[in-house]
Amino acid sequence: MGFLAELPIEVRKVAARVVTPEHGGVVTFVGAVRNHHAGRSVVRLEYSAYGPMADAEFARIIAEAEVRWPARVAVEHRIGTLEVGDVAVVVVAAAAHRDAAFDACRYVIEELKRRVPIWKREHYADGSAGWVDPTAAGVSF
Repeated sequence: MGFLAELPIEVRKVAARVVTPEHGGVVTFVGAVRNHHAGRSVVRLEYSAYGPMADAEFARIIAEAEVRWPARVAVEHRIGTLEVGDVAVVVVAAAAHRDAAFDACRYVIEELKRRVPIWKREHYADGSAGWVDPTAAGVSF
């Protein structure tokens, strides 16, 4: 199963992969395209990725979270051109209790932003565009 999506993400479908009657704590993180970055007006962005490598890293991160906390996790990340307000990423963590769900969800979003090879190119209101370096100091997604 792939974790990358070319079409809009349906949050309920992502959640349905992991939520069961045993899970009383369900935490959902939805990341949307914002209209600014580093003091510049953003009008749209493009995500690109090498699918097999990205999927392998997503799977490793989810496995780590599911070993560390008694939770199940599902993730989907968009690729392609996204407009301001579009959903870029969804992480759903489900557990018997909220603490494990919150911790697993936070771990997965932080690790995927740090480790998964997804590249982001922003298009600005002034007509210019630029790649975002996720390793640069002060960059937050």
